[in-house]
Amino acid sequence: MSASTLTNKRGSSPTAAKLVYEKLRTHILDGSLQPDEKLRVNDIARRYGCGSFPVREALNRLAAEGLAIYSDQRGFAVAPISREELEDIGRTRSWIVGLAIEKAVLLGDAQWEEDVLLSYHRLSKTPRYLDIEARELNPEYDTVHRQFHTTLISGCGSKKLVEICEDLFNHSERYRTLSRAVAPRSREDEHKLIVDAVLARQVDEAVRLSVAHIQATAKRALENLT
Repeated sequence: MSASTLTNKRGSSPTAAKLVYEKLRTHILDGSLQPDEKLRVNDIARRYGCGSFPVREALNRLAAEGLAIYSDQRGFAVAPISREELEDIGRTRSWIVGLAIEKAVLLGDAQWEEDVLLSYHRLSKTPRYLDIEARELNPEYDTVHRQFHTTLISGCGSKKLVEICEDLFNHSERYRTLSRAVAPRSREDEHKLIVDAVLARQVDEAVRLSVAHIQATAKRALENLT
């Protein structure tokens, strides 16, 4: 990315900070930036051709979201991971997403149904791996997978509830990525069963399957967490 794409080195802009934030967030979630890895302001500024201010703004935003940490001694670093955090994320996602799915099934309209079908179609056509033998993950899968789960709950009638679910999704994403890199396994049947229950307006079954999907993800990540 060129310097002109972000900002000049003497200045800053909301766009520059947003772009730096999005780049760093993506690399934290996909594991390119490892837990506890230092996030040096000057190094990041040079990499993206911008000043230090947008970098600090982006890092502060990531810290506020719990994806980065700051200390006077070390500066910024990628947030650590732990079994305790993963278990907490899994429990909380089960509660919150269960509620969002329930409301979406009860309140979602015809347009929401179409959106669910389209998002599932995209997901089913996108492979998880570019090379499963080499454990090479497909970055496009992460995008459509996130869109699928957001679409499922988008009919719940609460923007704030969707935002909370997305935040929890982000925190579980790092663990899920680590798990996928260690132990590949197809889980498309789980997605299909959820869609079928949702579109059939089977509230209890849709909630049960969604919670089971979240818990299976957390369990698999726990098994592979060193």
